Amino acid sequence: MRTDAGSVRSQVLRNRDYRKVAIRAVSRKSDIPTRGSIQRMPIKSHQFWIGVVSRQHVLLGVEGGFIQFNHGKKAPLQRLRAGDGVVMYSPRTAYPDGEVLQSFTAIGAVNSGEVYRVKMAKDFEPYRVDVNFFKAKEAPIKPLVEALSFIKNKTRWSAVFRFGHLGVPTEDFMRIAKAMGVESKFI
Repeated sequence: MRTDAGSVRSQVLRNRDYRKVAIRAVSRKSDIPTRGSIQRMPIKSHQFWIGVVSRQHVLLGVEGGFIQFNHGKKAPLQRLRAGDGVVMYSPRTAYPDGEVLQSFTAIGAVNSGEVYRVKMAKDFEPYRVDVNFFKAKEAPIKPLVEALSFIKNKTRWSAVFRFGHLGVPTEDFMRIAKAMGVESKFI
């Protein structure tokens, strides 16, 4: 199926909610988008994220004013920007065999969004982003499950956390912030 640039452009104008949308042109040889054809569209100024980390590791991050996602991977951190909200969900008290916790354990805002690397051991150099954490109370997730829109399957709700991080809608983030007693920090 071929698409001309004009019809794609009009589709872009109708879909301004997307972060990266619309193919501006299609190669004449195929329907594969041409290189550099993705256009950034206007989005809300800040985004909101959940990181999945044991409470023990969250506390180290809060003390040091940083976060790491997915055991120090760089790619998930590159999506964060200054001012983005971040809440940490801890399925356990310690990794990998701590007691079951299932609570939001820390919340804050990304400082600059600059990703940097730290040498923690001879063969372990994780990537980090600095975060200003707010003094907050822990909030168990179970009372919030029904109200959180990013959790589609309410019976198997924990599956949404399996990738270690995820973006969440503003309304869900604010609901979690309220449960943690820091909603006013994000208004």
